[in-house]
Amino acid sequence: MNDIITSIVTWPDRQSELTSVRRTVFIEEQNVPESIELDDKDSECWHVLASDGDGTPVGTARMDKNGKIGRMAVLRAYRGRGVGRQILQVIMDWGRTKGITDFHLSAQITAVGFYEKMGFEPYGEPFEEAGIMHVNMTLKVP
Repeated sequence: MNDIITSIVTWPDRQSELTSVRRTVFIEEQNVPESIELDDKDSECWHVLASDGDGTPVGTARMDKNGKIGRMAVLRAYRGRGVGRQILQVIMDWGRTKGITDFHLSAQITAVGFYEKMGFEPYGEPFEEAGIMHVNMTLKVP
């Protein structure tokens, strides 16, 4: 895990790397339709890119200016190594520098435990998106 570099990047500069991780995880692995995964909101969001020591992209997430975190993905070979925690921490730290104190996301049901460990709490009823069950979660930080 120590060889993972995680940083805030811009969509225009790193679009191909961000898209490659999301395409692998969401479109190829989880069968999310490309028309849903690749939307028009990326240019309006802040992005995090995690890369290994060789510079290979291994994880990503985005956050809009209202604190909504989404498109969080880590390549299968890097899961369980703390990459997701690192990505989430970096994007929330960035958000706090922009005055955001309320973070929210739509978690896949299988990832709820991960987000709960990070302090998020579920609210509302589960719902289906792109054929995958999700639940809304929130975290307020000082």
